[in-house]
Amino acid sequence: MTSQVSSPAEQADGADSTLVGEQRKPAGVKDVHRLDRVIIRFAGDSGDGMQLTGDRFTSETASFGNDLSTLPNFPAEIRAPAGTLPGVSSFQLHFADHDILTPGDAPNVLVAMNPAALKANIADVPRGAEIIVNTDEFTKRALQKVGYAASPLDDGSLDGYSLHPVPLTALTVEALKDFGLTRKEAERSKNMFALGLLSWMYHRPTEGTEKFLKSKFAKKPEIAAANIAAFRAGWNFGETTEDFAVSYEVAPATTAFPTGTYRNISGNLALSYGLVAASRQADLPLFLGSYPITPASDILHELSRHKNFGVRTFQAEDEIAGIGAALGAAFGGSLAVTTTSGPGVALKSETIGLAVSMELPLLVLDIQRGGPSTGLPTKTEQADLLQAMFGRNGEAPVPIVAPCTPADCFDAAIEAARIALTYRTPVMLLSDGYLANGSEPWRIPDIDELPDLTVQFAQGPNHTLDDGTEVFWPYKRDPQTLARPWAIPGTPGLEHRIGGIEKQDGTGNISYDPANHDFMVRTRQAKIDGIDVPDLEVDDPHGARTLVLGWGSTFGPITAAVRRLRASGESIAQAHLRHLNPFPRNLGAILKRYDRVVIPEMNLGQLATLVRAKYLVDAHSYNQVNGMPFKAEQLATALKEAIDG
Repeated sequence: MTSQVSSPAEQADGADSTLVGEQRKPAGVKDVHRLDRVIIRFAGDSGDGMQLTGDRFTSETASFGNDLSTLPNFPAEIRAPAGTLPGVSSFQLHFADHDILTPGDAPNVLVAMNPAALKANIADVPRGAEIIVNTDEFTKRALQKVGYAASPLDDGSLDGYSLHPVPLTALTVEALKDFGLTRKEAERSKNMFALGLLSWMYHRPTEGTEKFLKSKFAKKPEIAAANIAAFRAGWNFGETTEDFAVSYEVAPATTAFPTGTYRNISGNLALSYGLVAASRQADLPLFLGSYPITPASDILHELSRHKNFGVRTFQAEDEIAGIGAALGAAFGGSLAVTTTSGPGVALKSETIGLAVSMELPLLVLDIQRGGPSTGLPTKTEQADLLQAMFGRNGEAPVPIVAPCTPADCFDAAIEAARIALTYRTPVMLLSDGYLANGSEPWRIPDIDELPDLTVQFAQGPNHTLDDGTEVFWPYKRDPQTLARPWAIPGTPGLEHRIGGIEKQDGTGNISYDPANHDFMVRTRQAKIDGIDVPDLEVDDPHGARTLVLGWGSTFGPITAAVRRLRASGESIAQAHLRHLNPFPRNLGAILKRYDRVVIPEMNLGQLATLVRAKYLVDAHSYNQVNGMPFKAEQLATALKEAIDG
């Protein structure tokens, strides 16, 4: 879905929702209140279709022109026990008429499809918020399953909220009684009833959802018709029931962004598109060698749809085979990629070292998740930084790039490809589950905005021996980049040795000479150290004494917290790293300008460890490893303490 918006503006993100206007309708017509932002959370059993419901509401919100940010949250089990707390799946959407950066700290509206969903999420819901509950699921057995001694709908525990008890299941079954479905089949559409109700409450478009349902169930038109009927019934229920006396409008974010055509995009989808764009800009075929792993698998799924762009995807039997095939494709002249998460990086580490030794371009996309081991497969974390930096035997330096938002994953993929192709090196890209599954508006770039990544393959001899003979030296380096030539197999006269045993400088012959090994180790390190990366930009409008430094997906919460502090009169500077190896050349000078440096991370202080070691700066860590992103209010409180300290 795309929409047109124009001109930039900046407003505080994460503040409480504000009633910015109210329209009184004629008698008999419900009131419409206008808000500047809303946070909605859909929650239910993992079989209730909460992710689909959230996705559809998000798509319609994007087409309407709001700025938005989402946070899907679902169990690791394929099908957790029904009605239990571990089986709760939720989808949070923050949308606004201005620029926002996070999915929001706390929902203004909670849709709870069963007691487990209510109990798992009620602690996040502020008093006064609206709660819509599916009363049909609040049976004695369902309540006991999650530890409720009595129904919270009757015991007064929800008196501080605006509670809307709605028999969603019964209303859905009644709406579909003429479709010839069994009760169980009809009940499956209750999420569409809920979506229709919320679409009415917030004036969301409906045409896109109906078109989507017709397409999704094209081979089962009776199911498509039933879902559309349930969706319309939910809309009509909101329009006619006495329980919902008010609906709400959140105007399009017409002043939030530069002029352009926008669409909603997730981090993994943006990475996929960035890889395809990079391959076209480099005029190279794209090869993905991958083994399915949460939360990276969507990249494999998406790229498999783009054979028309010269994309080849190979679903390997394991992680090692996936990266081995990708490295072989790099040797053969492709833009080669492998995707994984932290456990897969551990298995791929030997082949990453082989790519370092062979000095071939290879993109390793690590979509980080909670660890160690299997850890928390569906929860977010950014704890693979030290693994990316040092997780190989020997001195095997690898550049590291990290996107900061879902849309930024597109640009980060292109930047990683630029480095890999220019410097003939494997590159690690560190995204995470929060970025991968979250979404936001993305301005579709013009082709002429993309960098030229064209590669020149070696075509003939590049060195003259003392006797005048012209030969090809596979490790004769470009004096600017220290990159070796990329010779495609089968090119006459360019035969050369490959493999992981140390090479002789220039000739590429196998060498066990100690002095040569020392030279090659230092040269490979110098190549990475010499990568051209932009200087770090600092946002410091008031000459602050405290700097908050971040990387990766902490950008949204950090920026929202900084906006809150500045809105309250505090002075604080902010900088965010995209390039983690090598660091920007001006990073050391920037750090020394501030009395205090605070580094929030979703790990136990990995960037802080690197910064302290390299720059001898007493950087202060603020850490969280609970599988969820930081909340803006939480960070604002911690940063205020740092300012006052």
